[in-house]
Amino acid sequence: MSQPKKQAHFNLFLYGSGHHQAAWRAEDSGAERLSELDYYIELAQLCERGLLDAVFFADGQAVNPQAAAAGPTWFFEPLTLLTALSQHTTHLGLVCTVSSSFYTPFHAARLLASLDRISGGRAGANIVTSMWDAEAQNHSMDQLESHAQRYGRAEEFITVLKALWETYPAAAVKVDKSGQFTDPDQLRTIDHVGEHFKVRGPLNLPSGPQGAPVLFQAGASEQGRNLAAKHAEAIYAVAADEQMAQDYAQDVRRRVEAAGRDPQGIAIMPGLVTFVGKTLEEAKAKQRALNDLLPIEQSLDQLALFVQQDVKNWDLDAPVPQLPPAEEFTGPAGRYATILRLIEIHHPTVRELLGLLAAGGGHCTMIGTPEMIADQIESWLDSGAADGFNLMPPSLPGALEDFIELVIPELQRRGRYRTEYEHDTLRENLGLPALQALPVEAALAGSRS
Repeated sequence: MSQPKKQAHFNLFLYGSGHHQAAWRAEDSGAERLSELDYYIELAQLCERGLLDAVFFADGQAVNPQAAAAGPTWFFEPLTLLTALSQHTTHLGLVCTVSSSFYTPFHAARLLASLDRISGGRAGANIVTSMWDAEAQNHSMDQLESHAQRYGRAEEFITVLKALWETYPAAAVKVDKSGQFTDPDQLRTIDHVGEHFKVRGPLNLPSGPQGAPVLFQAGASEQGRNLAAKHAEAIYAVAADEQMAQDYAQDVRRRVEAAGRDPQGIAIMPGLVTFVGKTLEEAKAKQRALNDLLPIEQSLDQLALFVQQDVKNWDLDAPVPQLPPAEEFTGPAGRYATILRLIEIHHPTVRELLGLLAAGGGHCTMIGTPEMIADQIESWLDSGAADGFNLMPPSLPGALEDFIELVIPELQRRGRYRTEYEHDTLRENLGLPALQALPVEAALAGSRS
């Protein structure tokens, strides 16, 4: 008997006018609408028509110092925005970034549990440690703590967060009008005293339909991977190609198993940038149109910083000149290694390399027809490189429409993607192991009967 085909999962990483740095400059971009709720409602409803698992918002706590040239990043606070979107969607998961460096566990647990209950069990959270001193300076700090200190705080933060979500089971709500609204015997404190936090509990909100929000993580460093292995249910990964993704997935699953968890009970979702056309040339033309909008001088300055050499005299439409091997490079090693990998994979011209860096950095970029992109997605699924992808459309709404209208139907024809939502909660739609869900609605209905 043949094994069922592995199904693809997709989140939309919703970012400004798109992930290409010049997307906001395109005539058909949504740049003028970034402070309008309706812009995000339309994108979320488009995702739901495409049967995507979730929409995801990154977040930052400071204005980008290069905002004038780099374009838009974020406007709305994501938990507030996702709560609004929950009222205009019915199945789409709602995932936001929460910084363990700036939130307290009780505050975050209550906000996320509120979103989860308001949305009917569709909330998720990507826990990050934040990156920039400018963010810390908006939170009564001169600078961020060290990498090790931030990850120590994040470990404790997530542990307390998860504990709080278990302190007020929905079944504790009785609504017995003869005298008992909540059964106090089912509530518990956590009485946590740690290096970073002191939290009594319980949370003052009953658990939601999926038990607790889904925990995401984007660990790339050694500490990040260990944190993801211990706590994450879904992982946003960075991989320029399938082999890098396989290596990452194998490493993380080994760590998950070493942490005493099921290595197949998590979803690994690398970032994916796509340029889709009915022909390969059409797809390449869409990529060129965005690349032509890049401020070339600034992009070359950035590339010079990455490769530690003068690039201003490079021919933009010629292949990238030969670069020294990684072992001879003395600058920032991670970004340089990514550039070497992009050159190896795509054999780009200088202009195309600038575009690849502008559209997704080290994330995978697929260019081609729906059939070509579906072939690659199937390969990643079958090789164990991915359980799905965190879509990073280079432009919004155009590139998202292309993926949903062209690639999704092709995957459905191949039996690789759902034709309707089969579940109501984010955890179920992602195919993750269930948590015990004790819906309060049954108790409320019983009290009224």
